[in-house]
Amino acid sequence: MTQYHNPRAETLSRDELTAVQDQRLRKIVQHVAERNEGFRSRFAAAGVDPRGFRGLDDLAALPFMNKDDFRREYPLGMLCADREDLAEMHMSSGSTGTPVVMPYTANDLHQWGECMARCYVMAGAVRGDVCQITPGFGLFNGGFGCYHGAREAGLFIIPCGSGNTVRQIKLARDFGTRILTGVVSYALRIMEVLAEARETLPALQIGIFGAETFSDQMKQRIYDGLGIEVFDIYGMTETGGIGTLGMDCPDHSGLHQWEDHYVIEIVDPETGAPLPDGEVGEVVVTSLTREALPVIRFRTGDLSRVVSRQPCACGRTHLRLDRISGRLDDMLIISGVNFFPAQVEQSLLKVPGVLPNYQLIIEDHHGIKRLHVTVEAHPGVTGYQVEKQLKEDLNFSPDGEVVAPGTLPRPEGKARRVFYKEIP
Repeated sequence: MTQYHNPRAETLSRDELTAVQDQRLRKIVQHVAERNEGFRSRFAAAGVDPRGFRGLDDLAALPFMNKDDFRREYPLGMLCADREDLAEMHMSSGSTGTPVVMPYTANDLHQWGECMARCYVMAGAVRGDVCQITPGFGLFNGGFGCYHGAREAGLFIIPCGSGNTVRQIKLARDFGTRILTGVVSYALRIMEVLAEARETLPALQIGIFGAETFSDQMKQRIYDGLGIEVFDIYGMTETGGIGTLGMDCPDHSGLHQWEDHYVIEIVDPETGAPLPDGEVGEVVVTSLTREALPVIRFRTGDLSRVVSRQPCACGRTHLRLDRISGRLDDMLIISGVNFFPAQVEQSLLKVPGVLPNYQLIIEDHHGIKRLHVTVEAHPGVTGYQVEKQLKEDLNFSPDGEVVAPGTLPRPEGKARRVFYKEIP
């Protein structure tokens, strides 16, 4: 039997969804223009008058946003609420420069919890289920997003945070954890420690993973290793955090987007022009119900496509995106070939005996780049096999190196896959 956290909202007809989006879009454009000079100036420069804005019909007239806007206005230059109404904040790691800050009002936290709770229930969670949260509780939004949603869904929460995998497994076993949340790569670490201890977690049935590109091959490895149903959750700091945009359902036919809270567009990464359904492009997001800092036509850098706007087998009516195939800023160019790390992962995991722990080392010798792929594998797998598969899938020949299981570092959080090395 299909379960819903918010049956009415999750099964709105296409006409009803469009009407909700149209009304809320007009309201949010007026809200940001009234509350923030920066938004007013951006709209004026684009020739948009918020007072005469017609909703979805005028969506394409609104200017794009990107991460640079957040960084330029750090910390709260784009705030659209009173400071005394702020209840919480989270931010990106800032590993590539000034961090992205997202403030929240109490209503924003409720919106986050609502969206995340929908994801839990869509995955099969029921009130009282034991939910173990492994993302860190800190400035990164993962742990708190999972927590806000689990409370909204009425789950029994084990707020572990990151690290100490042996203790994570003990708690999961002792309390009968049914739902596990985490970054994709941490699921692999749990699998390894369980295998080393020759243990299983029989109560565990649902895994909700995100924060990293999630290939179908990796999903299958986690399914095989933990014996659980695996869900791919979507959301980011700029949209309000994990789960705000949506997740795949048990039909696993695309990532449902919560369209009553967000407008999703797919645009040409080069021109910004809208693309028809089915074509791969950049995901652009407009938040409709957030107060403190709504994003208006935010260019995420994520690549995907609209799979369908028709009702899903699960009964939900919100549009489905394909899994995120890569990020524009993650694209690598080697030997004149453009590709994404996720494509390397997909290729590697086709080789029998290869394990899902790998590193991509970009070696730069006076401007000439070469890719060196190091991957763990069981005995019998050779570098030649790896190179052959990569050449077949990527159309160039990286260097392949096979190392013994357990050789590469094990992250407790988000995995770093790509490294750069200068060759004298």
